Amino acid sequence: MSELNQRALAALGELAEEPVEQTGPTSAFVYVDISSIDRETKTITEAKDLTLSQAPSRAKQRLRAGDVLVSMTRPNLNAVALVPEQLDGAIGSTGFHVLRSRWLRPDFLLRLVQSQRFVDEMSALVQGALYPAVRPKDIAAFTFTFETPAQQTRIVAKLEELLSDLDAGVAELKAAQKKLAHYRQSLLKAAVEGALTAAWRAKNTPSETGAQLLERILTERRARWEAKQRAKFAEQGKTPPKDWQKKYPEPVQPDTTDLPELPEGWVWASVEQLASESSYGTSVKCSYESNGTPVLRIPNVSSGGLDLRDIKFSTVNLGIDRSDALDVGDVLVIRTNGSIRLVGRAAAVVTNLPQPHFFASYLLRLRCVETTSVHRWILAVLTAPAGRQWLEERAASSAGQHNISLSTLHTMPIPLPPLIEQSFALTEIQDNNEAIGKQEDAISLSLKQSAAQRQNILRAAFAGELVPQDPSDEPASVLLERIRAERAAQAVLKKPRGRKVKSA
Repeated sequence: MSELNQRALAALGELAEEPVEQTGPTSAFVYVDISSIDRETKTITEAKDLTLSQAPSRAKQRLRAGDVLVSMTRPNLNAVALVPEQLDGAIGSTGFHVLRSRWLRPDFLLRLVQSQRFVDEMSALVQGALYPAVRPKDIAAFTFTFETPAQQTRIVAKLEELLSDLDAGVAELKAAQKKLAHYRQSLLKAAVEGALTAAWRAKNTPSETGAQLLERILTERRARWEAKQRAKFAEQGKTPPKDWQKKYPEPVQPDTTDLPELPEGWVWASVEQLASESSYGTSVKCSYESNGTPVLRIPNVSSGGLDLRDIKFSTVNLGIDRSDALDVGDVLVIRTNGSIRLVGRAAAVVTNLPQPHFFASYLLRLRCVETTSVHRWILAVLTAPAGRQWLEERAASSAGQHNISLSTLHTMPIPLPPLIEQSFALTEIQDNNEAIGKQEDAISLSLKQSAAQRQNILRAAFAGELVPQDPSDEPASVLLERIRAERAAQAVLKKPRGRKVKSA
């Protein structure tokens, strides 16, 4: 960087604060808010067509093509974008700081506000906990090395050259990610429909069919209920009344109408038939600091397994015994959430937990009778495409929340193969998922490296290291001084004259 350019240090407020009309809409309009921006591509992808009566209170700023929008909320997410020609005249949210300049190219400015230094400096200035945001004056105070328009053009051209190649590589990596996610779903679909084990069935004849397994589970289910009832009578010092076994609540049978034909040896069962118990969790307040029982919450129900890294503890004694605590064979299901994709997401307890754990009220617990593999099989069915469709079609919605009730979940049909076939299918799923996971980890690492390379390129660009200066250009420092002089002169002209005080 030349000595002259080292002194050409400017603030965004000096060069990118042309006035933006704050008149808002007067008729039907196109609205751009923070949710309209794709943070990955830094483009406006979801502008909204609204009538005047639908105008939010934040719909104030009349945008021009070439404006650079910077979200003031959660600047660490870097929701920034350039207003394209087709959105000239759109109305922007006041949640944006609009950068408009005669001296900075819009594409140069857009790249500048994507730099890590900008993101870091803005993130360090956020105010507010629930709605963390920076102020317009914080953005305006950001300093950078000013370049002449000609040098800006050269920098942008070089950035486009380098970043377009990088973007192409990132697009390929993300496409590979999607293919792997699709393969996971295809694997589950093949498993719960029987295609994954078709070759296995052709060579093997299980000693117990799916129907016989279901009958054995139902027998054990009833035996457990009767044992609990006898224990209650004994605790109360009562003799069991006549025909008390007839009060056994029979589990709901699956509705097989329009269900596909199952492979030989399989049978349809309901969730309730396979679970000896099912229940809601506790609504007791929990915190990180308390020393009560560990309580699993929605964040602990990850994709298929339990994540025990972020645990809260009950603030009071829950009074649970070992039989109440989560145990191997339990399946936890998210029953309510703002995202329909999370409702019904489940995790199975497959190993002993280090100490007794309970679960929160936003979760449901299914306690399976047969714990060899049935709990993991139910999890596979819940996660497979057909299971997700069944859950999402039956989830009730209210006030932005989606909910699957326990009674509804009980009726969910489960295709039940023989136990030995379940184990074979689940092993195949696990082995393939481990291989997929390794590929996903490699892709994630490559994406992180690409993001770091992007920032290295941007840092070099705005440090004057990417493109050499053209000695025939006017020095940036000279141009900057002229701009400052022009701004100072305009400020004097705009300064209101004071009134003369009349003498008495």
